[in-house]
Amino acid sequence: MGFSELREKEVINICDGKRYGHPIDIELNDQACAVALVVPSQTGWKGMLRSVREGIVIPWSYVRRIGDDVILVELNASFFQNC
Repeated sequence: MGFSELREKEVINICDGKRYGHPIDIELNDQACAVALVVPSQTGWKGMLRSVREGIVIPWSYVRRIGDDVILVELNASFFQNC
């Protein structure tokens, strides 16, 4: 599955049901394997500007399932304490 397909799916946290929107970027390692998804930051007024490319980096190990329409991630409270 390519990034063009991934960015069509909505990212949802299974811990609290929060919707993070669609991935805006993907981080790859030296072997071109995905290591993280980047989703839009929803904090403050910058989150409303489409030209702002800052976001929340979600390590690939937090991705639990990729479905037809959604990407389910598991982000508990400790994840946000480490940000």
